[in-house]
Amino acid sequence: MNAVWTLFRSNVRTKKLQNGLTTLLILLSALMLSTSVIVISNTQNLFTDMHNKTNGSHQILTLERGLHDPKQFKQWWDEQQGVTASELMPYRNLSGIIHQGKEINKTLYMMDTPKLPFKVDKLVWAQGEERSTPEAGTVWIPTSLSYSNGINVGDKVSFKTGQGIFELKVAGVVVDIPYGAPFTTNARIWMNSQDYEKQFQSMQGKDMYMMGLRFADYDANTQYWKLFEQKFGTPNLESKDSFESIFSFYLIMNKMIGFVMIFLGVVMLLVALFTIGFTISDAILANYRTIGILKSCGLSSAGIIATYMSQYALLSIVGIIPGLTSSHFLSKIIVESSLSSLKTSRSNLAMQGNVMAIVVGISVFLLVILCVLIYANKARSVQPVQAIRYGMSEMDNSKRTRRLSTDGTHQLGFDRFPVMLTIGFRNVLKNVKSSLLMLVLTTITSAVLVFGFVLLYSIIAIPKTASLWGYDNSNIAVTIFNESAFSHNQFEKDMRSDPRIKNFGWYKYISGVIASEKSEDSGTADAPSMNVYISVAGGSYDQAGFSVFKGTNPQHKNEIAIGVNISKKLNKDIGDVMEVYINGKKHSLMVTGIYQSIANMSYSARITADVISGENFGNSNDEVCFVNLHDSTQSDQVVREINEQYKEALSAVTQKTLIDSVFTEAVGMLILPMSIMDLIFIVVTCIIIYSTCRINIRKESKTYGIYKSIGMTANRIRMSVAMGIAALSVIGAIIGICAGIYILPIILEQILADYGIVKLPLVMHWGGILPIAFISIVSAVFGSWLSTRVIAKTAPRILVIE
Repeated sequence: MNAVWTLFRSNVRTKKLQNGLTTLLILLSALMLSTSVIVISNTQNLFTDMHNKTNGSHQILTLERGLHDPKQFKQWWDEQQGVTASELMPYRNLSGIIHQGKEINKTLYMMDTPKLPFKVDKLVWAQGEERSTPEAGTVWIPTSLSYSNGINVGDKVSFKTGQGIFELKVAGVVVDIPYGAPFTTNARIWMNSQDYEKQFQSMQGKDMYMMGLRFADYDANTQYWKLFEQKFGTPNLESKDSFESIFSFYLIMNKMIGFVMIFLGVVMLLVALFTIGFTISDAILANYRTIGILKSCGLSSAGIIATYMSQYALLSIVGIIPGLTSSHFLSKIIVESSLSSLKTSRSNLAMQGNVMAIVVGISVFLLVILCVLIYANKARSVQPVQAIRYGMSEMDNSKRTRRLSTDGTHQLGFDRFPVMLTIGFRNVLKNVKSSLLMLVLTTITSAVLVFGFVLLYSIIAIPKTASLWGYDNSNIAVTIFNESAFSHNQFEKDMRSDPRIKNFGWYKYISGVIASEKSEDSGTADAPSMNVYISVAGGSYDQAGFSVFKGTNPQHKNEIAIGVNISKKLNKDIGDVMEVYINGKKHSLMVTGIYQSIANMSYSARITADVISGENFGNSNDEVCFVNLHDSTQSDQVVREINEQYKEALSAVTQKTLIDSVFTEAVGMLILPMSIMDLIFIVVTCIIIYSTCRINIRKESKTYGIYKSIGMTANRIRMSVAMGIAALSVIGAIIGICAGIYILPIILEQILADYGIVKLPLVMHWGGILPIAFISIVSAVFGSWLSTRVIAKTAPRILVIE
């Protein structure tokens, strides 16, 4: 036991650098894995806790088109046992809010606020004084609108209506669960009843109504809707937002970040285990004779193995504990950034998941011990006599003798290369295991760097790929906010007479219901009716830039294109016929195309205006006109002119402005975690290559001493080693670029498929990809260059003696 203890202390004391690097690898592995687990678990837990705290709705129903009687609708749900229905809340739609002269593009639900407390979707105060209703002249706004646009209590905000612009003061900022998720394009504005009546009583149109439902057992909600259909003779013909869609966009960013971190954390752990295995194998070979002597003196193989086990157990504990501690703070930064809309000034987000982090730490510890046991077990094969005589096994000695007796260099043709290249290539080819480790490292690092860059750049460049995300690809979007001051005929005449305008078309969005269908399989339940968002085109979908990845957009009266999630859920493909309720009428439509869309998670569809008889496009504020130009660079100028000419009737914005308002937040959330992961891999690559090269230099010290003694300068030797590592890392970078572009996105697509994106729209910017991948080469070469400083500092005679 004393011998084991003495060897343990010697290994810890004499190999400080190597032990420090191993500890750092274990720390980083534990950090990334535990951070990802904490991020994912907290995202779900924090949302669930807030949802339960507010008695949050499982479904939000909106009665917009008068297809159901609101009072009868409300009465029926109040009569149902096991369901809590909210108040029937009147509202009107407006487009955009103005704060400090800047117009924020969001769809606003201007609510006639009932008295608090609400039975469902209780509001949680983030800022301001809590009251039963807003005071006259004030409004309450959601945290999602406040935090992302810098609107605080006391600020004044303005709204456009058909009669002009009215201004109200922000008296409260509230957590509004159904409309508070990241990337939401909607917001509920809670108004005083007198203000609501004053501003909207003379406005064209009628009040619409909103109601939330909370089920005692959410899984039973389909049974209630079947009863509803039996009672009223039709499915719910108005809009219905489900719990899944409410929850999904709270989770999407952290799910992406967490999944990527888990994948990279596992890769990091595998690298750490491979490095530990390589280090132990090298240590056994380097100390083969010493081990043989120890065994001849009576030390058992189990004692030698115990030496390595105790050493790496200590290093694991030293690395895992700070890794788990750091993960708590890193995950808190990520979660608070992505779930800021659930945070209030009265309370911070309470982080959980410490138990999961401890489980991760124990798992990492056990894997390290198992790896050490497997590789250290090689010490059992050391035969004392052979070790003392040869310094290796007799078989290895025979192989070495045969290798030295042949002119391997001539066979490989190294005599044709310059001396420096030959030395560099020899260093790489002779140390196969360490070279393989360095190749894997540079491949992984370049893959991570390239993937992170491509993902961020693709989100930044979404205006170029908007149609592949389910949006239009037009240059300008025009919305009407004052129907009485708008002349449809004059507007279209102006558009046609402007030589800069290529084409334009009117589009609108309505709710529809895909009718329930009988299952062909007797063992499978019938598919329930499904509420979907339907886009109606008064023009051409293709002209507006809407794309499909299978089939074509609808062009005729009996055609429909559907989102990928509808296609998967109902098992519908091109050529199939669907029964769809639109405005209360049943239509049989043939599927002509399938598209992906992150908006509404691809639970949406597209039809032409011919499907809906009697529709008159271009005269309603729930419509949008998409305009394309011959020269897209003139978009800003045309928008300014349209807004100036029709300032009392409509609002025009460029497509880039609309897209940026949604995805700028996503870029901000991704930058921090992706940057941290990239930096970690760069540093790890550098330090592992530094450590590996130091081991190789120690083994080859006599050879380098001979090089110096015959007149080769230290810098030339160092450059030779660096050139070999550079050549190896270039190969790794090339493989890594392919992996970062073609393999890692496939993994991410598995997550985004639930959100309606089955093929991630990537934008390849090679001017950025190549320099980013080059960083892994620089990191590898820098690590190897640092490791060869010992050659410059040591005299040739000492190197030869060693």
